[in-house]
Amino acid sequence: MNTKIFLIAGTQDGRELAEFLSEKNFDVTASVVSDYGRKLLETCAGIKINDKPLDKDELEKILREGDFKFLVDASHPYAQNISANAISAAEAAQIFYIRYERAEINFAYEKIFPVESYEAAARKAAELGKNIYLTTGSRNLKIFVELLKDCNLTARVLPTAEVLAQCEALGLSPKQIVAIQGRFSTELNVELFKHAQAEVIVTKNSGQIGGADTKLAAAKILNLPVVMIERPKIFYPNLARSFEEVLKFIEER
Repeated sequence: MNTKIFLIAGTQDGRELAEFLSEKNFDVTASVVSDYGRKLLETCAGIKINDKPLDKDELEKILREGDFKFLVDASHPYAQNISANAISAAEAAQIFYIRYERAEINFAYEKIFPVESYEAAARKAAELGKNIYLTTGSRNLKIFVELLKDCNLTARVLPTAEVLAQCEALGLSPKQIVAIQGRFSTELNVELFKHAQAEVIVTKNSGQIGGADTKLAAAKILNLPVVMIERPKIFYPNLARSFEEVLKFIEER
């Protein structure tokens, strides 16, 4: 009987890790919270899918009843609550937990302003300019809309009906929405920033796979200040920086 792994995905590298472990003959169940994520996972042969949102108690129940031996947390680097729930649920279910964390981008540019929260990012952006270009996704868009009423916002988001409806509900006009899926080249970022007449870029250090490198390179070319929301500080019981490190952790146990 193959070792059963519950993998929290929802990102490109999360899906790739699920496929990687499945190809190593592990029994992988990958969990996503969006219809888009589910559709992408459906193309990966041999992987079971959970698309039901799970709180800590529901996750613990699935881990126990499904007889899983490992929980691999490959959620987004900024999904703080998901990781906290995963750590607690794995401990309660008495199974091994390991976090896969994509590498951060270290970029030399004197106009990067690090902040620790979305609220702090909004306040700092307002100090630096009026035309603010948001590349932080849709999940925390409401914070910027509420705190930056006196600024001109451009929000770059995924082109899904759900996200566009959310933007509309927040009062953003079509001119303020750039609905497009990345990752983007430096050249395309330059043109998108110029088209929006951006004066400030707000982003997260989501790593190379999240396009942080090309956003920063484009901002540097245009001499634009960048407000960088830092990753949440979380203590992970076990941490891997590569797929091979995840595999080694599992094989050793």
